[in-house]
Amino acid sequence: MSKEIRAFNFDVHADQNEEHGHFLSGMPIVFNARANLGQYDEIISPEALANTDLRDVRFLVNHNTDMIPLARSRNNNENSTMQMTVGAEGMEIRVDLDTENNAEAKSLYSAVSRNDITSMSFMFMVDKDKWEDVESDHPTRTILAISKVFEVSAVTFPAYEQTSIQARGLSEALDSAMTSLESAKAKQREIDRRKQRIRILTEVL
Repeated sequence: MSKEIRAFNFDVHADQNEEHGHFLSGMPIVFNARANLGQYDEIISPEALANTDLRDVRFLVNHNTDMIPLARSRNNNENSTMQMTVGAEGMEIRVDLDTENNAEAKSLYSAVSRNDITSMSFMFMVDKDKWEDVESDHPTRTILAISKVFEVSAVTFPAYEQTSIQARGLSEALDSAMTSLESAKAKQREIDRRKQRIRILTEVL
């Protein structure tokens, strides 16, 4: 499956203390929350991150992979400038920002403090999903396993339609999801055909 981006109202908050200086915190991945993606609903299972590759995750702004990361988690160790914690409700992050030496970090911290930026997004790859009501006009996709999280971003617009980069993210997500949905529909049709053959054979016998 291809990379997918989710950009909804995942809150991000600014704070500071003596130990970490200026930092951001929030929950970019939320479990069991139903999201309407237009053509289908999507839910992320609480088990989706059980075996996810989180060894190298960047923190960016608006998924701009050309920029210098404002923070980075490497093996999620204590020396990483981004810490990730997976709990019962989802994945929380804490991002230590170098506002003294990095002008972009300072600008982002100011924007979040002023509530000019209030949302986060993440780029990931799905390893396993499940579809329900596949023949309906609005099926439900449950993401059972995320193979890798590539980056987390603070985003200016949480809605896909608002910016070109989010529109591309939605297009890629829909392409990936629709491929998965067609596969699920094909499997369901094959199951229905087998049930029909079994019913006919049973009636004949």
